[in-house]
Amino acid sequence: MSDPVATARASWGAEAPDWVLRLAEECALSSQSKVATKLGRSAALVSNVLRKKYPGDMGAVEDLVRGTYMRATTLCPALGEISVAECRRWIQSARAYTNENSERVRMYRACRRCPRGMGNKA
Repeated sequence: MSDPVATARASWGAEAPDWVLRLAEECALSSQSKVATKLGRSAALVSNVLRKKYPGDMGAVEDLVRGTYMRATTLCPALGEISVAECRRWIQSARAYTNENSERVRMYRACRRCPRGMGNKA
C-alpha cells in the first residue's frame, strides 16, 4: 500500500470516519504491520478496514483505534477510567471466561454489568 490515506479516502469516500483516517495516517507514519501489532490485530485486518472490505465487527476495530491512537476513554465499573481499547480487550477476554485468577473473575462480572460489555450496546 503506497499511500494508506489515499486508499482510505478512495475506498470510504466522503463518509470516511475520523478513526479510519487516523488509522490510515498512523500506517503512513510507520507501517501497516506496526500499526496492526500495536492494535493486537493482523495487517490483513488493517488493510481490509482501510479498503472498507472488513466483514467483521467494525465497532471493535473503531474502539481499538480510538483507544490506542485517539486517547478515547470510558468508565469501567471495575477499573475506573480506561481507554476504549483496553475496555475492548477486557470484553474479549471476559467472553472466554475462566476462573484462573481473581482479576479475570472480577472483570468478567464487571463486563457483564457494563453497558459496553458482553454484547451490550453502548
